[in-house]
Formats: sequence, structure tokens, C-alpha cells
Amino acid sequence: MSVQEYLEKHLLSRKIEEAVNAAVRAKAPDPVLFIAGHMRRAAPAVITRVRARQILDGHGAPAVEVEVHTNKAVHRASAAGAGAPEGAAAEAAPDAERRKILARAAADAVRVINDKVSEALVGMDPQQQAQIDQAIMDLDKARHKAELGANAMLAVSIAACKAGAAEKEVPLYKHIADLVGKSATTLPVPLITVINGGKHAGNGLPIQEIMILPVGAKNFEEAMQMGSETYHHLKDIILEKYGSDSCNIGDHGFPFGDLHMDFNMPYLCYLSIFSISEGLDLVIAAIERAGYNGRIKLAIDVAATDFCIGKKYDLEFKLAKKSEQNFKTADDMIEIYSQLCSEYPLVSIEQPFDKDDWEHSKKLTTLELCQVAGDDLLMSDPERIKRAVNEYTCNALVNQVGTVTEAIEVVKQAKDAHWGVMVSHRSGDTEDSFIADLAVGAAAGQIKAGAPCRGECLTKYNQLLRIEGELGSEGLYAGENWRTASTS
Repeated sequence: MSVQEYLEKHLLSRKIEEAVNAAVRAKAPDPVLFIAGHMRRAAPAVITRVRARQILDGHGAPAVEVEVHTNKAVHRASAAGAGAPEGAAAEAAPDAERRKILARAAADAVRVINDKVSEALVGMDPQQQAQIDQAIMDLDKARHKAELGANAMLAVSIAACKAGAAEKEVPLYKHIADLVGKSATTLPVPLITVINGGKHAGNGLPIQEIMILPVGAKNFEEAMQMGSETYHHLKDIILEKYGSDSCNIGDHGFPFGDLHMDFNMPYLCYLSIFSISEGLDLVIAAIERAGYNGRIKLAIDVAATDFCIGKKYDLEFKLAKKSEQNFKTADDMIEIYSQLCSEYPLVSIEQPFDKDDWEHSKKLTTLELCQVAGDDLLMSDPERIKRAVNEYTCNALVNQVGTVTEAIEVVKQAKDAHWGVMVSHRSGDTEDSFIADLAVGAAAGQIKAGAPCRGECLTKYNQLLRIEGELGSEGLYAGENWRTASTS
């Protein structure tokens, strides 16, 4: 083929002339760069392949990282875990054996992504998120996405979403806002973890997390400053009251002893407390010492399924010696929550009952004491959310699903019901910051990303700081409107 024939076949002469004319009209200071960019945009992006690999999450456990290749660039994403192993045997397995199970699940997910998923997505437009996600979902018909793994599916979906934003030449959060169909971009209030308990820590605290919400900040930057200061004052208070052994997981996350703990929280896991009120008292003292009385609210993630036995709740489930005084009925738990809400600025309770206890979750919600967030109760399942809306079983959603499109759909569902929406990380998350952009683009109003420490947590908070800086005066912080952030 001659040069002339090649030029004519690809219409290069006309395309180059159009690019030159555009550079002249724009009075481009560097016409070569302008023309190169113009020509690049003239060619539509298509997915050329999808590649996955196994990486480590924040717990050092196997996770899946995905790269979506287009004819223009490569876009990377990851999500915590390849998919938790199901079944009683897996749950009862020692940690070392569970890691082997997770490693096999990650290897299986990598193989499926590199083969089936890649083949299904090649040639697709990365801007067509719904079509991409449907193609992914069509490959996994198993219950709860058990074949491919919900988090592996999410990693593919996120990488494709990043590719779509790049093709549109807009920030990721703006691309997500377009997918939601709204123009608002609201900076969320962070629910900052300050004390871990439950199965995530080696202390006696039955509930999984105590969090602070800097609703009184004027912007997200100040919110993180308030949260970080309170967090470190809390550490000082605990050192003074309980001694250095109470904070014996250092800044590098190195554990001492053989108790199970969540490395998302480098402090306070060995804290010798056994009641929710004792933990809340410590946090209140830290807030007062930091000088933020009235500007910071409290939240708890109970994760009640972890200590539900039959129809009762064992508040001493982690103690070798039990007093037999803390084996509570669901109605007892409602009394406990009611008292906590009256004594403390507690504005949100996540998963207060067993995942299948619809009756008592409804009882608590109808008291309208605080936000009642459904996590395992809802499982981000549209049908379960619909039931919860109709029965008023809770009034907030903790978002955790298998693709970006599904995440957006359940956010819309929750917003239509005038619920709160909490975009949440996972325990032992990866360093991917996608949920920060999701929280802003979907105007969720709330983000739960862990403590103000460790890379997998800070990457989300730091991305939100970047977004706020980019938005400037257009960046609205949800603040006191954290439950009703607008998506108009």
C-alpha cells in the first residue's frame, strides 16, 4: 500500500487538517501538543483487554487487582478480598487455613477475569458503564456472586468506570455524578473509627466500632483535622488511664500477643473496656480535650450478628469468665440503645440486631432516636431494601455491592426513600480510593473509611481532600445535613 493510499484509507489528511484548524482557532501556545490531543480525542476509546493479578489487602490477605486496557490507556482498580469463603467449615477454619482458602478464591477470580471477563468486555465503550456491568453480571449467576466473587466483580467495574471518566476527560466523581443522573457533588461527613471492638479487636468491647462524625466542621478539611486531633487526644487519655499496654499496636501495625485484631486500627485494640458506655465516655473526654464539644457526634457499628445466639445477644461473648448478667434479649438491646441515645450525642447505630431480625430493627427505627443503618440486614439487595422501605425496618443504607451500576441503583433507591446513605470501606481494604469519588459523585453525605491512619484508610480521606481543593467554592460539605445530602 502506497503512502497516498494509506492516507486516503484512514482519512488522515482530512483529520490532520481539522486538528490544525482547531489549534489555530484555539490559538494553542503549543500546537503540536494540541494537535496530538485533538487527534487522540477523535478516536473513540474501546476496551482492548482486561487483566487481573493477586495483591494483598490491608490485612495482608489475598485480594484482586484489575487493569482495564483501552486503546488509549490503562486503568487500575482493586477491592478488598477476592470474596469471602462461604460455609460453616470456612468460618470455623483457623486463620492460616482461611488465608489459603482466600488465596485459592483470589487465584480462581484472577483466572476467570483474565479469560471470561476479558473476552466479554473487549471492544466495549468504557463510557457505557451499565452495559459493561451487565456483561460482568451475566458471567456470574451464582447466589451472592459466589462464582466470580463480588469484590472481584467490583474491581473490574471500578477500573472500567475510571476508563470511562478518562475518555470523557472529567474527574471520576463527576463521571459518577453523570451516571447517577444528578449534578450535585457533595463532600461527605466522615465516620471516623476511633475504637475497635467486636471480632475486630482483642478487648472485651462487644460492639465492632465506635466512630466520630465532625458534623460541625465548615468543610471536609476541617472535619479531618477535628477527627485526627480527637483521635490522638483519645490515645493520650487511654495511655494515661490504662497504661502503654492499651495501645501496644504501633503505627506500623505490628501486633503483640496472639489476640485477633483489626489492623485498620493501630491503637486501642487491647483497651481494657467491657461496656459500650465506657468506650463512649473515653471518646467524649477526647472530644472535650480537643475543644470540639457540640461539633462532633458519635456513631456505633454494633455488628450484632457476631454475638447473637438464638434470639439473645451475648455482650460477654469474648470473655473467658462470664458474669451471666449480659445475655440480653432484643428488647433489652432496644433499652440499651435508647439509654445510650439519651446520654450521649449518638446519631447513628449500624446493624443493631441480627441480620434476620426485621422485627426489632423496625421497633428501634420507629422510635426515631437516631439513624438506624442496615448492613447485613440489607446486603445491598434491592429486594431487601424494598422490604425495609415498605416496613420502615431501618432508615439508612450501608453500600456494599458487586458493580458500580448496582451501587448507584441502591443509592437511588435509598435516596428516593429519604434514607441516609453511608458509603463504606471494608475491613482490611485495599489502597484504592474509589469510594471517595463515589461518595462525592453520589452525594451520599456519609463515608466510613476507618481510622485516620494506615494507607488503606488515608487514601480515601486524602482523595476527598484533593476533590475539595479541586471543587473550591463549589465544594459543599454535608455537615449538619449528613443524612439529607441533596442529589438534585
